Amino acid sequence: MALMDFIKKQFIDVIHWTEEADGLLAYRYPMADMEIQNGAQLTVRESQMAVFVNEGQIADVFGPGLYKLTTQTLPLLTNLKNWDKLFASPFKSDVYFFSTRLQLDRKWGTPTPITIRDKDFGAVRMRAFGIYSFRIADPRVFHKEVSGTREAYTVSDLDGQLRNSVIAALTNAFGASGTAFLDMAGNQGLLADNVKKQMEPMFAKMGLALDNLVVESVSLPEEIQKMLDTRIGMNMIGDMQRYTQYQTANAIPIAAANEGGGLAAMGANLAVGVGIGNQMASSMLGNMNQQPPAGGAAPAAMGNGGGGGGGGAPAAGGVDDIMATLEKLHGLVGKGILSQQEFDTKKAELLKKLG
Repeated sequence: MALMDFIKKQFIDVIHWTEEADGLLAYRYPMADMEIQNGAQLTVRESQMAVFVNEGQIADVFGPGLYKLTTQTLPLLTNLKNWDKLFASPFKSDVYFFSTRLQLDRKWGTPTPITIRDKDFGAVRMRAFGIYSFRIADPRVFHKEVSGTREAYTVSDLDGQLRNSVIAALTNAFGASGTAFLDMAGNQGLLADNVKKQMEPMFAKMGLALDNLVVESVSLPEEIQKMLDTRIGMNMIGDMQRYTQYQTANAIPIAAANEGGGLAAMGANLAVGVGIGNQMASSMLGNMNQQPPAGGAAPAAMGNGGGGGGGGAPAAGGVDDIMATLEKLHGLVGKGILSQQEFDTKKAELLKKLG
């Protein structure tokens, strides 16, 4: 009966693993009650490593290759089992396979903006996004610190830990760099290198190697971005006085075209017209007072009977300028840009200069 049980007992003579699911980092080879046959064949493919664990202790680690399992190929396991000669009987041991290929296109990003000091804005709420890639570098450390005795361990099991660690390192790197936010677009590569350097020791503690890290974009929250766009626009305008004059000139035909747009539109047009009229009248009066009379002579004194026998009468050029100004102002009244009261006030001031 004992002989029959021995015959019926299953033995493993070939051990290998092919990754059937994407994102699998560690896989425990199914053993159940089966035992590994002396001289069994172990196949470890490229991008894999295999670890033998005996009674909770990591024994031998195998890289890519084809192995015949004997005391020569399992020296640490042989020592743990106290085999003093070639073993001839089957043995039990947990076998774990680890995928060492690159895990690509792992995404990271700030779920909420992070507040950082900035030399231009004082403080800035920044968002950043990017990708990184990593691989298992030391399966012994990864098994002890991360995957343990689980039947399978996947990339998604690590995502949260690694992503949050990247964000923490990004915050530190940005604060230590001293680079203004407006200069960050041209320094994203340097920022990524600094973050990678900070992350590598943490990855190594888990038996991982951080292969690459990319900062794809650094941005501000939408409401802050609008304020920055406004500031950039004002800097591009430069001379605000000339810009205001340009905007005023463009508003004249718009105001005239909207005169029939109802009571609200008429009120708005009137307000625009009054402001425009005042600006134009002040400009024309200023230009008139600064213009010398014909012939290049000094302007005659008005109203106080200055010297030269002028008796206070203005020069002919000055009268013509005043009359031309009155005609222009009267035209603005006809267009509804100036009110009659405003025109009368300006007219009285101008006629007073005629003495």
